[in-house]
Amino acid sequence: MDSAVAREQALDAAEELFYARGIQTVGMDDIRGASGVSLKRLYQLFPAKEQLVEAYLERRDVRWRGRLAEFVARREGAEERLLAVFDWLELWFGEDGFRGCAWINSYGELGASSARVAAQVRAHKRAFREYLAGLVADAGLPGALTGQLFLLAEGAMATAGITQNTEPAREARAAARLLLAR
Repeated sequence: MDSAVAREQALDAAEELFYARGIQTVGMDDIRGASGVSLKRLYQLFPAKEQLVEAYLERRDVRWRGRLAEFVARREGAEERLLAVFDWLELWFGEDGFRGCAWINSYGELGASSARVAAQVRAHKRAFREYLAGLVADAGLPGALTGQLFLLAEGAMATAGITQNTEPAREARAAARLLLAR
């Protein structure tokens, strides 16, 4: 098995296990068992579990933001694209196996003890906020709305992860509509 294939298999297993069970409860032996990649190869690819967590978050970030942007781009009108962020969140919250925001969860588990994990989480949240800022600018709205919409989305993510339902996305969308109407 070449390194690229082994890396993808390890990351696939890590993503599934870390997201479903939490990072601290999953050991490298669990990743080995789920991925079919030997422990020796795992440690060649990721000398420390923290590096595997970092790679998992980085890869998930690219996928997550790509799915969001693809969904939002299909909407007509700049304000509708802003509200579509919350529509996409509702779909995400309703997916089988949804356990909340992987970055919030990771930060809660390791943010205080892992500078690498904290950096990945901050980079993801910064990129999401910048994406919202672009949508706000495209709509010709005041830049101050960016932070308010960001907090609505982040609050919906945290709440949906705890309540395990999609209602927070609908409530956040309704609040966003009120902000946009001001």
